[in-house]
Amino acid sequence: MPVFNSKGYFCFLLTKIDSMSQIGRAGSKRGKPSYFMSILGVTLVLFLLGIIGWLVINANKLGQYFRESVEVRAYLRSSDVSVQDSTAIVNYIAQQPYVREYTYVTKEAAKKQYLQDGNTDWAGVLDENPLPNSINFKLKNEYVQSDTLARIERDIEANPLISDVQYPKELVTNLNKNINRISLILLALAVILSLVVIVLIDNTIRLAMFSNRFLIKTMQMVGATRWFIAKPLNVRAIINGAISATIAIILVYGLTLAAESFLPELKALHDTRTLILLFVLLLIMGIAITLFSTYRSVRKYLRMKLDELY
Repeated sequence: MPVFNSKGYFCFLLTKIDSMSQIGRAGSKRGKPSYFMSILGVTLVLFLLGIIGWLVINANKLGQYFRESVEVRAYLRSSDVSVQDSTAIVNYIAQQPYVREYTYVTKEAAKKQYLQDGNTDWAGVLDENPLPNSINFKLKNEYVQSDTLARIERDIEANPLISDVQYPKELVTNLNKNINRISLILLALAVILSLVVIVLIDNTIRLAMFSNRFLIKTMQMVGATRWFIAKPLNVRAIINGAISATIAIILVYGLTLAAESFLPELKALHDTRTLILLFVLLLIMGIAITLFSTYRSVRKYLRMKLDELY
């Protein structure tokens, strides 16, 4: 083993630091383009996550739209129900927490709708209008469940003024099954993609930081503290994460506008509030994962020995 005196060891250390500085500067130059690739990689994975999030939002809104389109019809028992009694039962139903909107349909209005649907007029067969007065109402999303609707049906039929309550039972059952199935599939896909996004962003940032490993070690050897070394890299990570998330948000928003212009029906499902929450989540994820990965990489290279960097 070679023996150094204090002067010789100091010269050797200066030579190593100068060599590492040159390598660090070269690595820094090579690291600059990697920031672009890092931003690009993070943007792409956040964009994919944003698309899945948008699909989940639309699936939930579509399910809510279909549920709130289910109509329940409560038919009055006879046509000679007094105006006072009719008003009382209408008010009773209107005040129930499950009612989203309601309409009182008279015999004449029911006949008009019957004929508009293409049915044959019974004027030559019947002397009186056989259609009863009815209260048609639509329910709030959370109440469109088979067991809940059965309880609502029993409650309304308990009123002596109501002869029958009708709603599409098979449609409600199949609708809830299909919506739950689709929601579970999209949720599982979102969770899997989120894990993939975290891994991909972490690997992308680690590759970007690999080019700066000599610069980090050089700063450590000349006496820089861990915070002094990590601070500019952490700031750069926050900026890069914010840039990536912003680009991904713009792309996702542009995709939603293009989809709504191509399919105008999607405008009915547009939920600005939920979309903003999705964009905020993408921004937080972009910054948080990028910052965490940068912190891990800096800590790793500070703990490594000089020979391990090659």
